[in-house]
Amino acid sequence: MSDKIFVFGHQNPDTDAIGSSMSYAYLRKNVAFGALNTEVVALGEVNEETAFALNTFGLEAPRVVKSAKEEGVDTVILTDHNEFQQSISDIEEVTIFGVVDHHRVDNFHTAVPLFMDVQPVGSASSIVYRQYLANGVEIPTAIAGMMLSGLISDTLLLKSPTTHPTDFKVAEDLAKIAGVDLEEYGLAMLKAGTNLSTKTAEELIDIDAKTFEFNGSKARIAQVNTVDIPEVLERLTEIKSAMTAYMAAGGFDDFIFMITDIVNSNSEIIELGSHPEKVEKAFNFSLKDDHAFLAGAVSRKKQVVPQLTESFEA
Repeated sequence: MSDKIFVFGHQNPDTDAIGSSMSYAYLRKNVAFGALNTEVVALGEVNEETAFALNTFGLEAPRVVKSAKEEGVDTVILTDHNEFQQSISDIEEVTIFGVVDHHRVDNFHTAVPLFMDVQPVGSASSIVYRQYLANGVEIPTAIAGMMLSGLISDTLLLKSPTTHPTDFKVAEDLAKIAGVDLEEYGLAMLKAGTNLSTKTAEELIDIDAKTFEFNGSKARIAQVNTVDIPEVLERLTEIKSAMTAYMAAGGFDDFIFMITDIVNSNSEIIELGSHPEKVEKAFNFSLKDDHAFLAGAVSRKKQVVPQLTESFEA
């Protein structure tokens, strides 16, 4: 095995998964003390929003890998996730050197101590930015742009309830380094990710999807951003068919699909599976034709997963 260390975000990578892993890999390679032989990789192809960010800052998408061991790598660093079911296929066979994340810690264990930086802020990129400052490493324009993009994406341009008070200053600083107007660039990037008309139903439910365990039940929770929820719901039949097939193939008990209106900050929830009553209880709504409107909900991390966790454990 080589001394190379893979740095990557979660499966079905979003902009923060890519931005935080790219920026953290660069940081760890360039610190004055304890520099590492890092390589940023991805656990899936980038989406249109992330591609927009990469193109804006003249960067190539990280290469996609399926297994660390098959690449001759036995040490990894995780960003924007920690749960094993969201990580690389052989995560339990490699050494986890470190984690940089802003989600709950669950289904996670290591055989040896590690560097772990988990903070309840708007994005993993926010944490990485602070580490640049702490280590005195100069931030290249493009790297600043990707950290900014990760923060914008995860907080819907600082409008999500997951936005931490410190994130506003982080965004302002990164926009200045990246040489972009925060509002103008942020809106353009978010809109780049809302073009859903060219996606098949199978692609829609897998653009930004993660696997969770709720009291022994295996659930898939996916989210897409749009400016027109009714337009997406016109495809309800084919979306439900794709969700059903995905559950059967992956052995999932439930599939929750979150369609988020980034302009009005609301979502429509589609639920298929074994526990519709627990989903209804979690959000205090009634499903009709397997879906319901959830006012004010834009964050899977803060407004969906905790509520489902509580409902399934009740």
